[in-house]
Amino acid sequence: MDNALVSIVIASYNMGQYLGTAIDSLLAQTWGNIEVIIVDDGSTDNTPQMMQAYSSNDKVNYIRTENRGQPKAKNLGVKAAKGDFIGFCDADDFWTIDKLEKQMPLFSDESVGIVYSEVSYVDENGNPYDKPAPYERHIGNVTEQLLLKNFVPFGTSVIRRQCVEQDGAFDEQFKMGIDWDLWLRYSLNWKFSYCPDKTYIYREWSGQMSKNYKGRYDFAFRILEHFLGKHGDKLSPKAVKLAWSDMYISRGITYAKAEGTFIAPLKDLLKGLSMNIFDYNGWVALARLLVRRS
Repeated sequence: MDNALVSIVIASYNMGQYLGTAIDSLLAQTWGNIEVIIVDDGSTDNTPQMMQAYSSNDKVNYIRTENRGQPKAKNLGVKAAKGDFIGFCDADDFWTIDKLEKQMPLFSDESVGIVYSEVSYVDENGNPYDKPAPYERHIGNVTEQLLLKNFVPFGTSVIRRQCVEQDGAFDEQFKMGIDWDLWLRYSLNWKFSYCPDKTYIYREWSGQMSKNYKGRYDFAFRILEHFLGKHGDKLSPKAVKLAWSDMYISRGITYAKAEGTFIAPLKDLLKGLSMNIFDYNGWVALARLLVRRS
């Protein structure tokens, strides 16, 4: 374990302005046995030129492909990985230098397949700021908790290669939410462990895909339906019902805030509450919606 090779995958598209910061943070790891795999998904910016600075570094593997989308790019990186453990970093984010040193010891339990950590934040210019964690974190067998919220910040995760070999890599039919699908599948056979340290720095800026809330919910519904269609018999009916309830209520709340509409959020909130009448956030959101309408 002390000398395990960790392969770190970056899938990048037109992120030349930030990519160097991400790569440098990985190469600076106090955990020395690493390889960094950059999959350039057909970038049209200066990425190929800036990558020339790393051409002589034997720890860096630069793979350039035509633009095929995030899931295919990530899978290409995973396929190229040589390590028994695989980490991920988005091209516009970066790691603290001791990330692997802090997280890798948690793999001493062979039933642990995924180790994730906490996050800190910077703006597009690299200025740090505080932001509370949006979800409670969980460890161990976490399928039912994951059904409700994807509480694993993707870039903080390190996984065993065995997870990929046993349960597959990213499902390329989904263009967003691919990490949630991955965690749901892995959670059926592997335990999750958590490092409370902030080892991942997430950059928030205007061009992020994560701001596409419509696409996010479209794929979230598809992912949940797909997962339950394959594995729902392994879960309690109550857990399945709560998962659907939370999905509808969350979408209703998001659409009401983002768009100021009434009918679509109302339908979502009522459907969600019909599945779980004890959802406090759902009732609060419904009351606010009705007050705003009156």
